[in-house]
Amino acid sequence: MVGTAAVLAVLAGGAWVAVNQVAPSSTVVVERCTAVSGEGAQRTEYDLAPDQAANAALITAITQQRGMPARAATIALATAVQESKLRNIAYGDRDSLGLFQQRPSQGWGTPEQIQDPVYSTNAFLDVLIKVDGYADEPITEVAQRVQRSAFPDAYADHEPEGRAYASALTGYSPAALTCRLRPVPDSSAEAAAADGYWPRTQPLVDAFARERGTRVAIAPADEGAGALIGAPVSRGAVEDAQRRTGWSAAQWAVAHAADFQVVAVGTDGKQWRRDRPDDGWVDVPEADRARLAPAGAAVVLVAGGRVE
Repeated sequence: MVGTAAVLAVLAGGAWVAVNQVAPSSTVVVERCTAVSGEGAQRTEYDLAPDQAANAALITAITQQRGMPARAATIALATAVQESKLRNIAYGDRDSLGLFQQRPSQGWGTPEQIQDPVYSTNAFLDVLIKVDGYADEPITEVAQRVQRSAFPDAYADHEPEGRAYASALTGYSPAALTCRLRPVPDSSAEAAAADGYWPRTQPLVDAFARERGTRVAIAPADEGAGALIGAPVSRGAVEDAQRRTGWSAAQWAVAHAADFQVVAVGTDGKQWRRDRPDDGWVDVPEADRARLAPAGAAVVLVAGGRVE
């Protein structure tokens, strides 16, 4: 036993050395996204895997597309965390499926429809919006009236996490969501298509249109290597609602960065960089803010474009 323990210790030590030689401290080994709420002693961090954060962004964006309050996103996110851990799973109790564990046998839709996150989120919201006072009632009561769960009290356990992500993704909490991600394997430059976007940028544009609709404008940036989401405004004249639009789009893009090879996102004078995972949101030099981090809008850059 002593000999085995010694061998294991040597192997463990060798693995530690190998990891630190191949992956220095600046290299991301475990990918994760983090939403922060509170400050000082009240500061709390909530971690999700990139695919979970992307689903949180999708759910929140659809509530915005429908013109629903941030509270609707909190309720939907807390419900999805409880039901599926924010994953679009193809299994569950009896015939339950998807983000919200909806059952075809109970009229939520076909299995194919329920496995479409956009459809399943809208199906959840279609019922939520009919709950009188849903924006003010306790989350346990509201979620239960939608879901009819066997464990109704469990939804409340995830309300703080849901609120943190909802607040960041709706722009009410600026610079509150970041992701630590591995580098993008392919960073070669591409040529813009007829619509002005690189082929690498197009999936990001399509996803934004699918999740947020057409209420927020989107246009090519950096010769097609990125997208400008929203309408930039003068920093001196920016209103709270305009600033929230920029931060909402920016943090949506960070939450989806792993899906769409995003390497930098900027808004309101600050920028998140994929290659600087420990920095969070940092100030952009004044001279570059209109191009890289405008107020009221977000500049999202994909791999291969200029990142400064």
